[in-house]
Amino acid sequence: MKTGPNDFDLNAFLQRFRLHVYTGDPEGDLLLLEDEIRELYELNVIDKEEFMEALAAVKNRRRLQR
Repeated sequence: MKTGPNDFDLNAFLQRFRLHVYTGDPEGDLLLLEDEIRELYELNVIDKEEFMEALAAVKNRRRLQR
């Protein structure tokens, strides 16, 4: 059982789907990552728990960048 967004390995998650996002703008990268995660969920590629964990990890990265 995971306890928080720090336990979710976002890099491993992205590698699993071969997702690489780099625009040169860290905030833009995180927005694109959120879009990709939402699309994976809408296409039923990931379940709700993994969707929520991935979004929380992205939001945690955003918080750490500030």
